[in-house]
Amino acid sequence: MTQNVRKAVFPVAGLGTRFLPATKAMPKELLPIIDKPIIQYAVEEAVAAGITELIFITGRTKRAIGDHFDTNLELERELREKGKDDLAEMIHAIVPDHVHCIFIRQPRALGLGHAVLCSEPVVGEEPFVVLLADDVIRSGTSPTGALISAWKADPATQLSVIDVPPSDAPKYGMVRPGETEGSVAGLVEKPTEAEAPSSMASIGRYLLEPAIFDLLRDLPPGAGGEIQLADAINLLAEEGRVRAVPLEGHRYDCGSKAGYLEAIVDFAAEDPDYGPGFRRYIASRPWAQNAA
Repeated sequence: MTQNVRKAVFPVAGLGTRFLPATKAMPKELLPIIDKPIIQYAVEEAVAAGITELIFITGRTKRAIGDHFDTNLELERELREKGKDDLAEMIHAIVPDHVHCIFIRQPRALGLGHAVLCSEPVVGEEPFVVLLADDVIRSGTSPTGALISAWKADPATQLSVIDVPPSDAPKYGMVRPGETEGSVAGLVEKPTEAEAPSSMASIGRYLLEPAIFDLLRDLPPGAGGEIQLADAINLLAEEGRVRAVPLEGHRYDCGSKAGYLEAIVDFAAEDPDYGPGFRRYIASRPWAQNAA
């Protein structure tokens, strides 16, 4: 009988230095796109794909993330007393009742691989997904759901991948394609443009087998002196145990200011309530007319 994928890991311990001073006191993951923090998009994606256990790998400055996903009975009661039942229901439904949140403190920022390793006591011997909140994805097809479907058909490590221009290769783990369609022969972390083995980049959605923990535990520091998840995945790829799943939809790199601004503009322009007025405003600006 095929095992279900029930657990998702969200590494959220980073300092968010690209967004200082905004992130001096507020976690980067809670920066809003209109009225919803970026991490909530990843959580909603995971829950829609059938995930029931959300595992957040946090740091000492990230308590507000736990507060966001916790129940706020006082706020719900106040909203209901004021007749704002729709807002009260929205607040209550941020995490559905059947979904559980678990918070694990990462004692030191030792890289994405180390953050994933911190989840081992809760994940145990189950397959699990990893979602990086920085990658906000708009798609008719859930990336997490696509990874789970691919894993059910072929129980191996599954990576969401996109095509990127050669100049962007140093930003990503770049895929070395295998001999058969969808297979991955290797994963090179942040190569130079000349060293990139393909134009396929692994982005912030992974479905991992529990065997990854043994590899991460013994892995020496890689790029930046950190424990790199890509290095452990590369070892699995060399054994023929990794597959690539092309991402459907549009991905916003909200870990960068440019990508975050793009997400805000696109989400606002397509919002059913504010979109028409926002588009008119954008079109009316002198710089928009000059660009046209």
